[in-house]
Amino acid sequence: MKKIIKILSVVWLMTFVTTSHAARIKDLASVQGVRSNQLVGYGLVVGLPGTGEKSSKFTQRAFATMLRNFGINVPAGETLKIKNVAPVAVTAELKAFAKQGQKIDITVSALGEAKSLRGGELLQTFLKGADGNIYAVGQGSLVVGGLGAEGADGSKVVINTPTVGRISNGAIVEREVRSPFSQGDSITFNLNQSDFTTAKRLADTINNLVGPHTATPLDATSIRVLAPRDVAQRVSYLSTLENLEFEPARGSAKVIVNSRTGTIVIGEDVKLLPTAITHGGISVTISENQEVVQPNALATGNTQVADKSMINITTEDSRMFKLDTGVSLNDLVRAVNEVGLAPGDLMAILEALKQSGSLQGELIII
Repeated sequence: MKKIIKILSVVWLMTFVTTSHAARIKDLASVQGVRSNQLVGYGLVVGLPGTGEKSSKFTQRAFATMLRNFGINVPAGETLKIKNVAPVAVTAELKAFAKQGQKIDITVSALGEAKSLRGGELLQTFLKGADGNIYAVGQGSLVVGGLGAEGADGSKVVINTPTVGRISNGAIVEREVRSPFSQGDSITFNLNQSDFTTAKRLADTINNLVGPHTATPLDATSIRVLAPRDVAQRVSYLSTLENLEFEPARGSAKVIVNSRTGTIVIGEDVKLLPTAITHGGISVTISENQEVVQPNALATGNTQVADKSMINITTEDSRMFKLDTGVSLNDLVRAVNEVGLAPGDLMAILEALKQSGSLQGELIII
């Protein structure tokens, strides 16, 4: 550990060394245990101008429970008219190391038949974590970006979403989440995208700076790094490491096709085996006409109407291009542009190439 602490005083001079495709560790990985936590709660929004809940028994019970907490008892069986009240779900994200007394943003969404939350105020709402404990308490006036208007004949206009609002700094943190950051003799970096080569390069970068065997890749995602136990020294140490730059590995060859939007992304490492491609279309047109069949003057028979079908087949211009061994992305795109294919045609060609085994890469259709 003394070696690690001693290096901290001179390591800043080396963090500015960059490479052409270098990236910082903090941009490619996160520290294990340093994470956010989701919070959720159920509450009531009041003060709505008649755009709240209509006649939900669930909302009436919740409203009656709230009144009971204030010492007001609602007689059993009495129906409350609460058009200015709406039941809502309240969500928030508790950032790592959030301290008691700090404020966080919350999102409020209508649960029932409320038409709009504009002008409403959220009453005190407990926000719980996955363990059932209360970590924050929210309250405040909503900011709603949506707008809705309705006419007497039933016609209406809705802009954005008037049933969802936000309250900036609307919740106060009441409980802290314990973090394992200061525990043990090591910290672990988890890559955002698993890759064995990237994990090894990240470990090598730290070892070249701090010393051999400081960082150990555990698998394609995790790299364990020895760290000082003192919290202040650990913060400085991690600040140094996360700003180190190294060159991550190039991703595997992929072709991603979005069948809904027609978007096609071809990775740089995608290659094609020797192949010949032809693409064209056949247009078939069928037309139905009617003609009169008239018998001869001396023949016996009646005049009749007969159907006559006309079938025309038109073949569009088909072009063929040949791709040699190891064709790169540029060659493929250039050949496709020369043929003038639409995105839908290119999708069909890519699928056919993958089925034939000529496409060296993973074809992903979403």
